[in-house]
Amino acid sequence: MFHRVRGAAVAALAAAALLAPTGAANAADAAEDPGVAAPPLRDLAAESGRFFGLGISGPMLDQPRYTAIASTEFSSVTPGNEMKWGSVEPTRGNLDWTGADRIVDFAEEHDQEVHGHTLVWHSQLPNWVANGDFADGELRQVMTDHVTTQVGRYAGRIARWDVVNEPLNEDGTLRDTVFLREIGPGYIADALRAARAADPEARLYINDYNTDGVGAKSDGMYELVRSLLDQGVPLDGVGFQSHLILGQVPSSMRANLQRFADLGLEVAVTELDVRMQLPADAAKLEQQAADYGAVVGACVAVTRCTGVTIWGFTDADSWIPPTFPGQGAALPWDENYQPKPAYHAIVEALGGDPAPEPEPGACVADYRVTNRWNAGSTVDVRITTDRALAGWTVTFDLPVGESVVSSWNTSLTQNGTTVTARNAAWNGTVGAGGTLGFGFQTDSGAVYGAPVPALNGTVCTGAANT
Repeated sequence: MFHRVRGAAVAALAAAALLAPTGAANAADAAEDPGVAAPPLRDLAAESGRFFGLGISGPMLDQPRYTAIASTEFSSVTPGNEMKWGSVEPTRGNLDWTGADRIVDFAEEHDQEVHGHTLVWHSQLPNWVANGDFADGELRQVMTDHVTTQVGRYAGRIARWDVVNEPLNEDGTLRDTVFLREIGPGYIADALRAARAADPEARLYINDYNTDGVGAKSDGMYELVRSLLDQGVPLDGVGFQSHLILGQVPSSMRANLQRFADLGLEVAVTELDVRMQLPADAAKLEQQAADYGAVVGACVAVTRCTGVTIWGFTDADSWIPPTFPGQGAALPWDENYQPKPAYHAIVEALGGDPAPEPEPGACVADYRVTNRWNAGSTVDVRITTDRALAGWTVTFDLPVGESVVSSWNTSLTQNGTTVTARNAAWNGTVGAGGTLGFGFQTDSGAVYGAPVPALNGTVCTGAANT
């Protein structure tokens, strides 16, 4: 049963996430950290017969902090790039399984399933496929040989395959790809039949994005898979990538998953992340937690939803910032490998206990007017925190009539008398016992008592006289 995350608890967790201590360098540290729930996500998901998966980054397997979490929290892994055609056969006939083998070996070492990703996709193709000069019927043979070779190599070791990835346009029609042009619409059925022949036990999926809610694209997917089933084409499931924007989980997601399940198919959330405009703050983290909880809850509510995979787990290794400049913080663990409110929302959606109310960290503020003249003043604010910060928001009130006209070392806004100062892109990380600082100029030289700033929702002590 899906448990809705309580607003007050999430708000407190959001503030705590920004004040979270660094560390958790290994599984033992994570187990001792009260911010990390036990049992791990994989065990919570298993209680309802589901997996909880990770889109894994092969290069990150050299990082002990990464592997400590990747190996313990997740029951399924999906190679991010290592099984794509351009990775395994960059030049025709020259196969390189190094990256894919490493991830499969890692998964087996930690009793995890592997979700193979992906066999036939228009992107990240080797040039000889994307721009090849093929004779009639040649690409069909090349494609089926590729599917047969890759699926056959890992037969018995891969639980599910994304056989065909992102075949649709936004209006639900088939995307113009080299496969559609050279082979025709039947390429999808050909690829699925080849995969079934190469490994009869693997579950075969079609996977796409922007199909999470009912709409033109998901309608197109529905008609496509229904047509394939009517033809007797082997198809076991549909994957919903769910690369979402903060606050935009479709209200029809559960119903959409259910209609595919009603066709007798498995459904799975295969690439979940929820991105936001940076910098993150407590309110955004609260909304993100609600979004993660809603998506996981939708899966839990649909009997044939086999599980959820998040596309990376730490903001230190996310595809979002380079792809969507100015956006990020999309994953349930922050850049310091600390769980965010989204993590706790996932735990609760999977049936785990709600997170305890966190204790706020202490802070000491020094609010100092450094210069004053008839028409204005300059102010320096310094705050020392007893907890490490992965981002900060400072709020305080100015007297009526006192307006900020410029600021530095912060992104600062004023609403009435309330001033909100957030970290800049470069100064959000502050170590435990460290000090953050910023300044601003006002348009009044009036003398007033120093306000009491709050850091990430916690009222500080020690405000200096002005």
